[in-house]
Amino acid sequence: MTSVGEVLVAQLEQRGITCVFGIPGVHTIELYRGLAASTIRHVTPRHEQGAGFMADGYARVSGKPGVAFVITGPGLTNTLTAMGQARADSVPMLVVSGVNALPDLGKGLGHLHELPDQQGLARAAALVSERVELPEGLSHALDKAFAAFQSGRPGPAHIEIPLDVAGQETTHTTPAPVHRSPPDIDLDQIAQAAELLASAHAPVILAGGGARVAAPALQDLAERLDAPVVQTVNARGVMYAHPLGIPASPSLGAVRALINAADVVLAIGTELGPTDYDMYASGTMPVLNNLIRIDLCPDQLPRHPARVPILGDALDALTALNTNLKGHNADRNGAARSDQARHAAFDEIGPDMRALNAVLNTIRDTIPGAIIVGDSAQPIYAGNLYYDHDRPGGWFNAATGFGALGYGIPAAIGAAVADPTAPVICLTGDGGAQFSLPELMCAVDENLPITFVIWNNHGYQEIATSMQDAGVSVVGCDPTPPDFEHIARSCGMPFWRCTPDDVSSTLRAARDERGPTLIEIQAPNQARFPKPSETLHD
Repeated sequence: MTSVGEVLVAQLEQRGITCVFGIPGVHTIELYRGLAASTIRHVTPRHEQGAGFMADGYARVSGKPGVAFVITGPGLTNTLTAMGQARADSVPMLVVSGVNALPDLGKGLGHLHELPDQQGLARAAALVSERVELPEGLSHALDKAFAAFQSGRPGPAHIEIPLDVAGQETTHTTPAPVHRSPPDIDLDQIAQAAELLASAHAPVILAGGGARVAAPALQDLAERLDAPVVQTVNARGVMYAHPLGIPASPSLGAVRALINAADVVLAIGTELGPTDYDMYASGTMPVLNNLIRIDLCPDQLPRHPARVPILGDALDALTALNTNLKGHNADRNGAARSDQARHAAFDEIGPDMRALNAVLNTIRDTIPGAIIVGDSAQPIYAGNLYYDHDRPGGWFNAATGFGALGYGIPAAIGAAVADPTAPVICLTGDGGAQFSLPELMCAVDENLPITFVIWNNHGYQEIATSMQDAGVSVVGCDPTPPDFEHIARSCGMPFWRCTPDDVSSTLRAARDERGPTLIEIQAPNQARFPKPSETLHD
């Protein structure tokens, strides 16, 4: 006989989990009982929100669910922000929390960390939330959580284990393997889509985050159709340096003009949400003529009705389309249309954003193949508007979707744990960095080779300019940043301070060091988010 906590660890291990992010507490001690004897690595963040963001970054890079262990009450509420970001970006995350003893739940007796309805809070962000009320119910709860990761659109799941259950003895059983395949592709719909695409004169492809695992198939299809490929933030890298690639926001007027002129639009793995498609909050969207939509989520497809809705995995659907269109190589002026849209979009973002784009290009070219993890900072805003990354899934940040500040530093830690062979660069502003600076010590403890880059413009400059544009007196946008050199030295990290002109040489110096390093870029303060162009409303 073993305890519920020991069985939890063993079953996570058998389900392929190799790392857990968590902060032990009196309400999770029993969950840790079997951890030291297992093969699972434990990483200790400095805040439960950091645990969630680390699990997020880990999942995006590894392709496996990120797991966080948190205490009941404040442990879970601190993690809810990270769960919200994971839900918005379809990231598989398992949060295992404690909860007070079963007889005391919902009675308001004043127990430590008590909430009126902890599971109700978790359900607001999680795809599923399960409570283990009997020892033999653990396997069922884990089955439901892992099934949510493997069927439909992934996201966060939650399991809570009451104090009076976690230490009980139970019989360890090997979990039944969960192999849920994506839904079978409807070949009739594939045939309809292929016929529509084959007859198109000016097709355009919209690639979302769901397409990043299918980059070769996407490129193949784009070349068969001679179709430009517009990439949302989470799809950057799928068409790197390709003549048909448009690594620019579909919120830009120039990109919208391209989409509006298309007679057939193929949208792959994108929710068509406003943080990508209406970044300027104009209340308008690009015109999607003869929309063909591929999505893994049955709830998502009806939200933007399509002429041909295809339920299924992006790779399966693209493979089927390529098979159906075999031998079809039309000349639709795709490269010229793409080139025109790229140049017009780059002009549209304005000189400040173009200067920031140059910094991003320098980072990419100095450290090829890096995973760049971002927060809501000016260079990230610029990159989300226009930036071409050199690896699929290697550019992600929290400036779209849920938009949580403080994401960059812990998510970069999760990314580095997931792939210790890849260079990881965290790009955050001085404001966002102050949400999660203590997590730097987690990177030191784990000796992770992360280059933390802080774009220091001394405050929330983007918000300040937005307030000015709205005619509102600027208040609260100038929090004084700490001395980042002293922060780095207190963490035992090498430190450099540079200007945007010196980024390349500074990055090379940092990469020669072992373990985490910190670079502060002294930012010019005139940069601002561009106003929408007149063509935005065309």
